[in-house]
Amino acid sequence: MRKVEIYTDGACSGNPGPGGWGAVLVYKGKEKELSGGSESTTNNRMELTAVISALQALKEPCEVSLTTDSKYVCDAINQGWLTSWVNNNWKKADKKPALNVDLWQELLNLLEIHRVEFIWVKGHAGHKYNERCDELAVSYYKKNAEV
Repeated sequence: MRKVEIYTDGACSGNPGPGGWGAVLVYKGKEKELSGGSESTTNNRMELTAVISALQALKEPCEVSLTTDSKYVCDAINQGWLTSWVNNNWKKADKKPALNVDLWQELLNLLEIHRVEFIWVKGHAGHKYNERCDELAVSYYKKNAEV
């Protein structure tokens, strides 16, 4: 399996509001940047969309080191929340419905293809790729909000 590093971030102006996401894929020293967004969304949806879009860009099954500043994404995977939501028919521990089920289901499908390690990094703390992903996300929604 090829080893790929992925960095992602999502951003939103208002929550909900116009949002964007950014991703940087690094393979053998080569970088590929991706970005997108939505007119009306939430920050968590943009964080998840960044992860999904980056994994969808891979052309074959890969071993992925995925770094994000989203505790929502990292904790859902690393703390086992996602597994619990699935096992409890998409209900959280407090019995309320889990949010963003459509995106979580899409991510689960991708996690069957790729071996992904989720790594949390503090946002806006000078991490080169996290800062670049934030720039991509913010510039996307700002550019498209002006249209």
